[in-house]
Amino acid sequence: MPIESWKGGEVDVAVIGAGAAGVGAARQLQLLRPDLSIVLLEASDRVGGRARSIHPFGADAAALDLGCGWLHGARTNAWTGIAEEVGLTVDRTPAPWSDGGHRLEQNDADAKAAAAAVNDFFERVDDYRGNDDADLSTMLSPDDPWSERIYAVGAFMTGGELDKSSVIDLGRYDPGPGPDWRVRQGYGTLVETFGLPVPTVLSVEVSRIDHSGADHIVLSTSKGELRARAVVVTVSTNVLAAERITFWPPLPEKIEAAARLPLGLANKLFIRIADPEIFTDDTHVMGSKHSRRPGAYQLKPFGASVIEAYFAADLALDLERQGIDAMFAFSVEQLKRVFGADIGKTLSPLVASAWAGEPFFGGSYSYATPGASDLRSVLAAPRDGRLFFAGEACSKARYSTAHGAYETGVAAAEAVAKAL
Repeated sequence: MPIESWKGGEVDVAVIGAGAAGVGAARQLQLLRPDLSIVLLEASDRVGGRARSIHPFGADAAALDLGCGWLHGARTNAWTGIAEEVGLTVDRTPAPWSDGGHRLEQNDADAKAAAAAVNDFFERVDDYRGNDDADLSTMLSPDDPWSERIYAVGAFMTGGELDKSSVIDLGRYDPGPGPDWRVRQGYGTLVETFGLPVPTVLSVEVSRIDHSGADHIVLSTSKGELRARAVVVTVSTNVLAAERITFWPPLPEKIEAAARLPLGLANKLFIRIADPEIFTDDTHVMGSKHSRRPGAYQLKPFGASVIEAYFAADLALDLERQGIDAMFAFSVEQLKRVFGADIGKTLSPLVASAWAGEPFFGGSYSYATPGASDLRSVLAAPRDGRLFFAGEACSKARYSTAHGAYETGVAAAEAVAKAL
């Protein structure tokens, strides 16, 4: 519940950042310690963080997710149960890339060979037991004819280029057992709805955290000063690394950890379809078989008259800088390869995300640079029993996911409840 007129003051616990981790922390604290006063501080004008849903086709139609969209590891993903608890619809249609899903070229010999090469690559990553934390490009076989496809899928996984990302970190990644499901009303709607019972201040920027006092922390914000007995920080690593929030006394180990766990980039473009009969519902196709910078395209998610185009890493950044028209032109050229030269006549751009340029996020989800995988626990470590950290980048195995973020928020809340 948004607090309209807020000018600081005093509170037991302040949670900074109203994404999956912050909302999770605040809700868990309400459950464990109803005696504590809690406030959730959010720099942007909405709750949800990197989960953001829009509803261009009306409230009853399926939402479009500009941020995270899939309940990865859905059976053990906390958000699956939360969605049902708050009255939203979990759609159990198999993900198009999974067993039972629909990939347009799944029976094509090249597509099968590419999928096998990608699987072999990820098995090598999982089996890596070296002492040196190499970058992912070192796990490629030099003569692999599908190396470009592996580059592309690696970028979708990490949001960064292969030569920037840690082998050990990706080997630890485990979102939980499949399948992947969706929330019909949107993942962003889910996080926002779950956050409704929490007293929340929107459009308030925290610029300084003074944790020098023996029994309190002082937050300097754009709407006044706040004293809190404990603080949970859930902002993105790019925000921390840029020192958008400063700490006193300084916490150089947190800033270094954040800088070496940067946010990769994944952006989406939703393309409106004038003649939806051309395409099959919930079908997946890659924009190119042999490019390391393709788009991935989901045709008619939930049967809606749109195509969801997905771009990652350097390609996503280049297209974001050029704008939605460049994203659309790139997508049309790739879709022509699959559906013929006339396909562009039925398509028009609808809406796109631009996460790199979002000032309170600066990207999509974290990856570890080589040698930095152990810094996730450095980032997550609390200070002095009063200053706590959470967010997807703090999760050792479920980083880059909304449920990983939620789990770290819950863990922080449990630590706060014991400390106070």
